[in-house]
Amino acid sequence: MGGVPPSAPPAAVSAVPRRWRMFCAALAVVVAAVLAYVGLTLQRDTGGVVTYTTADQVAVVGLGLVLGAGLLALGRPRVDADASGLRARNVFGTRRVPWTAVQAIRFDKRFKWATVLLTNDDEFALLAVQAADGERAAEAVEGLRALLAAGRAEPSATRE
Repeated sequence: MGGVPPSAPPAAVSAVPRRWRMFCAALAVVVAAVLAYVGLTLQRDTGGVVTYTTADQVAVVGLGLVLGAGLLALGRPRVDADASGLRARNVFGTRRVPWTAVQAIRFDKRFKWATVLLTNDDEFALLAVQAADGERAAEAVEGLRALLAAGRAEPSATRE
């Protein structure tokens, strides 16, 4: 009573690396703040060989903002999966894969994140599912494996 019917498809899965995102955000704030402080406190006339101008101050502050944005970009990995397939966004790109192309979802203790093994023996990392996230990562992998099992079962059911 009140349970999920056996034929109900598995729930969609979304995962992000929470601890990694918090670390990247904190580091980005620190880097931007330190370089903003350095840029604003550069003395215009040091009386020595080097003389700093307003352009130098602006450049140091701008460099801090660019480095902070780069650090924030490292925290962008995300995984979204549903009955149709898997979408993995890592640092430098997004990959969409149907379940028919996936052989296994791996999450070994010796690795820092989950990986997807494809049917052509290619493999790619799911940087959004990291061991540092503990139980959240384990739940995401279980959800991905359930979607994979359902995706494999679906084509054979339509052939009969």
